[in-house]
Amino acid sequence: MSMRKALVILAALTMLLSGCTKDEKPPQPPAPDLTSAPSGVAVNQGPFRSGPVAAPARGALFGAWIKPDALTHVGRLAAVDSLQADLGRPLKIVNTYRRFEQMVGTPSDKEFLARGATLMVSWATGDNRSILDGEHDDLIRKQARAVRKIKEPVLLRMRWEMDRPNLRATMWSGEDYIAAWKYVRAIFAQERATNVSWVWCPTAEGFIRGDAPAFYPGDDQVDWTCVDVYAGERFEPIGDLMAPFLTWAAARPKPIVIGEFGVAKAWGSAGRADWLKDARRTFKANPQIKAIAYFESDPEGNGPTKQFQLTGDTAAFREFHRMAKDPWFTPR
Repeated sequence: MSMRKALVILAALTMLLSGCTKDEKPPQPPAPDLTSAPSGVAVNQGPFRSGPVAAPARGALFGAWIKPDALTHVGRLAAVDSLQADLGRPLKIVNTYRRFEQMVGTPSDKEFLARGATLMVSWATGDNRSILDGEHDDLIRKQARAVRKIKEPVLLRMRWEMDRPNLRATMWSGEDYIAAWKYVRAIFAQERATNVSWVWCPTAEGFIRGDAPAFYPGDDQVDWTCVDVYAGERFEPIGDLMAPFLTWAAARPKPIVIGEFGVAKAWGSAGRADWLKDARRTFKANPQIKAIAYFESDPEGNGPTKQFQLTGDTAAFREFHRMAKDPWFTPR
């Protein structure tokens, strides 16, 4: 074999080996600068109109979604009970996900309400144009009656993250989403389901792109504004990630709920702990933020940049525990 051919083969092997190891582990990011003021602060002191679920005068309600081992009454209760035991406190908001046809008022819903928690129902409504064509009126009325029957105030995130590009086929456009929102809300009014605080919840990425505001139904239609924000593919302080949303929301007389937030396992235990510490002070620096809910889940099939469970990560969970014990997140 000639020397030239040997060098070519060696170079090819080097490229192949480097390709096998490339991106297996994201580079360790710099920790948030905890010595400077938190980023992303856009202050609106209120007062805020929040509908049936009252926003606390000071501080923020603390909650989470906890993925159960089984999507059953027992499984849901066990998941929440386990996290509450680890945190040493009850959750004031329990986030729960429902498909279009899944009704509110399950045994676990009633149990959480009986314990004094507020349900945040993330309701995956369907194709906006089929809603406007009246194809789902019976289903919507059934849900409205189910919500009315539980009597307690409920946070309802109608088709949260509607600005996601992968939902465009069923959302169609901002105009279609707004029309469907008003259509559904009118049916709830007809059914006297007056115990709903309507929560509009796009993604932080949608505000970074600039397309999320086109889906806003209007101040007369929304009780709480909301954002879902993750340090997933991008490891940046939460204030930076949601700064465009906060600036937009500051111009509206609505309280904010952080509907989902999380920091991915890819960024390491120490990095996650620093991110959560920065998140706590960022929430406290924004008095318009009146509720938060962590996404305590590792969705199946996701890589480390899309896995967010804190349980089992000693350093990160310790910081989450400090957040849960902060008096700011136990308002009177």
